[in-house]
Amino acid sequence: MPDVLDPLAELVKRRHDPVVVQTVRSTAAATIAYVVALELSKEPAPLTAPLTALLVVQVTLYATLTRSLRRVEAVVVGVLIAVAFSVLVGLTWWSLCLIILAAQTAGYLTRVGDWVQEVAISAMLVLGVAQVTTYAWDRVLETLIGAGVGMGFNFFLAPPVWVETAGKSIEDLARRMRQLMLHIGEELGSQIAVDRAAARLHEARRLDHDISQVDAALRQAEDSVRLNPRVKEGLLYRVVLRTGLDTLEICTVILRVMSRTLTDLARARTDEPLFPSDVADALKDLFIHLAAAVESFAVLVTTQVSANAEEAESRLSSELVKAHASRDRGADLLLRRVQEHPRQWQLHGALLAEIDRVLDELDMEQRSKRLMEELDRSTREKRERFPYLHKLQRRLRRDRTDGSGAV
Repeated sequence: MPDVLDPLAELVKRRHDPVVVQTVRSTAAATIAYVVALELSKEPAPLTAPLTALLVVQVTLYATLTRSLRRVEAVVVGVLIAVAFSVLVGLTWWSLCLIILAAQTAGYLTRVGDWVQEVAISAMLVLGVAQVTTYAWDRVLETLIGAGVGMGFNFFLAPPVWVETAGKSIEDLARRMRQLMLHIGEELGSQIAVDRAAARLHEARRLDHDISQVDAALRQAEDSVRLNPRVKEGLLYRVVLRTGLDTLEICTVILRVMSRTLTDLARARTDEPLFPSDVADALKDLFIHLAAAVESFAVLVTTQVSANAEEAESRLSSELVKAHASRDRGADLLLRRVQEHPRQWQLHGALLAEIDRVLDELDMEQRSKRLMEELDRSTREKRERFPYLHKLQRRLRRDRTDGSGAV
């Protein structure tokens, strides 16, 4: 008995987990759609309704609405094609070939997206029954029931918001970047084999794959705040997280280039440390502060609207000040060493330039400017895309202002 109850206890423990919430919601929606379809459809087993509900109750309200409309459109187009073919030719091998070709073509022309095959499936299923008109109506009805139940679930039981999940992904990425920077800083005063330096380069390249995974989580979070009644500042959430990820992505690219520079330096200095001890200590201190700044930046991005944002911003500013001081000290030491021993001076300059780029990307003023530009761009695009809605909002604000003035 305990073995049976353990999974249930784990499920209850994770009842606020978005994955658990989504699983329960989709299951409930499919079941309700089937019960409703049993009452309204003439089919003995109207499975199209729960199938549609299961497919359209996605993780976000925005995705549910778009998928519902496209699936209904795909089914209706497929049914109309099947009815037309049943009147003209009936079911033969060559008519089946033609209906599949016509259905897929119609799907592309009507822009149903991923539901092109659904047009052909609906057309074949309807054409294959004896009473085409009755089955066609039942299939459309079941699809409408499933889509209606799915959309109703998202209106009355709002889907989970995936912003926190995306924030954790961004913080995990920043921690991996921090770990790599710390490892690089610890090795600057050592004699490093080329293969070991190359391993750091491969580690930096693997961050590109991490970026793509975080980007997918962020796209899901962006969709989850669109049209979601539980979110009041959806645009702010999207812009803050997106610009934050863009900054970390740029830093990842710079970190990869930096690792390549150190690999080239290790290849040129096989019998000696990468840097003299005094330079290595200064650069190590710089990488420690850079690593802390990257992590603080991620915390700031993911807690922009919480009480922890001020603390994260203060820590980021402090780490950037220390990083700039360490950078200047390291640059002075490098300049003296290069004047004494000018070998591979270009690699020293490249390393400093790459460090400067990371510091510029993490700069607070730069981030504020980028945020404002992105907010203005998003607002402008929304205004151009929905001009009538913008005019209505302006009119409502003007009426509200006039009313308050009159009072």
